[in-house]
Amino acid sequence: MQGAVARNMEATLAVPTFRVGYTVTTDALDALYKRVKGKGVTMTALLAKAVGLALARHPIVNAACKDGKSFHYNASVNVAVAVAMDGGLITPVLKNADQTDLFTMSGQWKELVGKARRKALSPSDYTGGTFTLSNLGMFGVDRFDAILPIGQGAIMAVGSSIPTMVAAEDGSFGIKRQMQINVTADHRIIYGADLAEFLQTFAKIVEDPEQLTL
Repeated sequence: MQGAVARNMEATLAVPTFRVGYTVTTDALDALYKRVKGKGVTMTALLAKAVGLALARHPIVNAACKDGKSFHYNASVNVAVAVAMDGGLITPVLKNADQTDLFTMSGQWKELVGKARRKALSPSDYTGGTFTLSNLGMFGVDRFDAILPIGQGAIMAVGSSIPTMVAAEDGSFGIKRQMQINVTADHRIIYGADLAEFLQTFAKIVEDPEQLTL
């Protein structure tokens, strides 16, 4: 597995990429998570669902340039999520992440992680991703950049949510929980404005997350 990871990492160096960062307030998302985690919902599923909804509204970020000359829009929104395991890294795919309800997605994710830990994933479980989500926030990492996977247009790196002093428009100060999001994208098909608009949409979903449960 490590050999395959190394070859993919080397291949991606040939792709012209760029990175855009964004700060997202997570108080509402954290509150929602506290309400639904007893039903088996994970933070990974919440983030993947938010990504799926945002990608559906910004299909260019879900597109890919696979031959180096042309690009195509993917018909489905399939969010691959990075999972560390002995001997390497694998990215199980949550298919149709924009359409699958949160509770079903959480069940699917639990099953995929279990299969990954047992090294029992089938190729259909980890192929077909159109966008990748990598979350090191669970390990206390506040921000990082991720390397673009071959065959995809973008990857999101999610840092931890931490209490932050924030100034309001009226000049007052308060504490809000915020996380840093960095997205690496293929500049052959995606431009800075595309990522900025996508991240604005993602932030609005996270900051007003009730739609994630619909």
